[in-house]
Amino acid sequence: MLHDFTPGAYQFLQGGFPYSAGVIAQPGWAIQRVRFARPVPVAAGFAAIERHLAAIGRPLTALCAADLRSPSPFSMGGFQDFNRGYVDVLARWGLVRDGLNPVARSNVCPAFDAPAEPSFHAFSFTVPDAAADPGRDFVVAGSGEWPEDQPFPQGIVARGDVSATGLAAKADYVLRTMRERTAGLQGDWQGLTAAQVYTVHDIHPLLRSHFAAQGLTAAGLTWFTCAPPILELEFEMDVRRVRTELVWPAAG
Repeated sequence: MLHDFTPGAYQFLQGGFPYSAGVIAQPGWAIQRVRFARPVPVAAGFAAIERHLAAIGRPLTALCAADLRSPSPFSMGGFQDFNRGYVDVLARWGLVRDGLNPVARSNVCPAFDAPAEPSFHAFSFTVPDAAADPGRDFVVAGSGEWPEDQPFPQGIVARGDVSATGLAAKADYVLRTMRERTAGLQGDWQGLTAAQVYTVHDIHPLLRSHFAAQGLTAAGLTWFTCAPPILELEFEMDVRRVRTELVWPAAG
């Protein structure tokens, strides 16, 4: 279900407690993304976001997406514990309303150079859009190969199978989820500016059959050697159409 979030000038696709399934800017607005050159611990990242939004005259409710990095995959219980503290900040900022969280998110775990604690990698927010481009910016939240209406971990697609066949089944599910979420946002799949894969497993056998076949190599597919945030998940993706992206020093 697509909801209006007027205080943030965007719409969001309803997801679960920790994050929405994706966001799209309202007409007349754009999404900008800022990436930290190095991950910034969550509390310091929130403080940097607050300072930046105040400096450009945007409310805290303009925050629409977060990219996080964690030291290693959580147990399901540990993931839920982390999410409560994260969502508490969004609630204080006026983002969580009527039990709905509008902010999209990915949260993955680098195989190399992982941060010492959960940290911000990037964040996205809305700004007025004076461009003539009729397309709408959007961010699809990260999804692994677990249908969230299924029991965990039994519902994981090709659970425990990281063979070529198992990874193909996982990629099939995640790519379908990306397409469905983009359609649910009324976003333009052909207008994607970034497609990101998160897995520690070799995706080269899937390049032609899965990613090129979906048009994801034209703009440059990015493969991060990261694990999804919950133990037993092996493959995650997110996609976006964001025309303005900046990189900040680690200090924010």
